[in-house]
Amino acid sequence: MNKKRVLRVRADDTAMKRMYTRFSKIMGLIEKSEKSLRKRSLELLKLQMGEKVLEIGFGRGTALIEISKAVGESGEVYGIDLTPEMLRIAKKNLARNHVFNVKLKEGDARNLPYKENYFDVVYMASTLELFDIPDIPTVLNEIKRVLKPTGRVCIVSIPREGREDSLGVRIYEWSHRTFQSFASCRPIYVENSIRKAGYHIIKIDVIGVYFPMKIVIAEL
Repeated sequence: MNKKRVLRVRADDTAMKRMYTRFSKIMGLIEKSEKSLRKRSLELLKLQMGEKVLEIGFGRGTALIEISKAVGESGEVYGIDLTPEMLRIAKKNLARNHVFNVKLKEGDARNLPYKENYFDVVYMASTLELFDIPDIPTVLNEIKRVLKPTGRVCIVSIPREGREDSLGVRIYEWSHRTFQSFASCRPIYVENSIRKAGYHIIKIDVIGVYFPMKIVIAEL
C-alpha cells in the first residue's frame, strides 16, 4: 500500500449539503471545542483594522464574529459556504452578536464569486480536506485569484505529513472509508498542496496530539 496515498472524496455537492445540514445541529459543540485552534490561527494571521477578509466554509459564523472585531468598522468581511442551512444559522448568529459588516453567500470555493485581487486575507479552517484530490489545487488557485498581490492566506487542516501511521490518521481514514456520507473529511498533505499551488509559507503551527490540526500561514 502506498503510504503517501490520500483518500478520494466520493460524496458529491448534494451529499455534502445534506451531511452538513444534519451536522449543523451539533456544530455549535464542535466550534466550542475548536476555540483554542481558532484563537491561535487568527492570532498568527495578525488581522489589521480596515482589511478585507474572506472566510471559506464559515459554518455557524463563529470565526466571522472574531474577524469582524479584528478589522473593525473600516474593514470588510465576507463569508461563503456550500450549505444553505449554515448560511441561515450564521446570519442569526451574527445578528445575535450585533455584527453587521459581514456579507454572506452560498457558494462553491472551486468557483469563488468575487473579483480578482480584492481580498487582503483569506481564512479557511477545517474545509480544504473536504475537497477531492483534483479539487484542492482548484480551490487554492481560486484563493490566489481573489487575493491581492500582497495578500495572505490561513489554511487550517488535518495534516497527513509525517503521521501516515499514526492512530489519529488511521481513525480518520477508517471513518472516511466506512461512513462516506457522514465523514468526508480526511487527512491531506496540507503544506505540499499549498507550496505546489505557488504560495510561500511563512508560518506553521500544530495544535493537538492524537488528532492534530495544522495551521499554515502563506503569502503569494
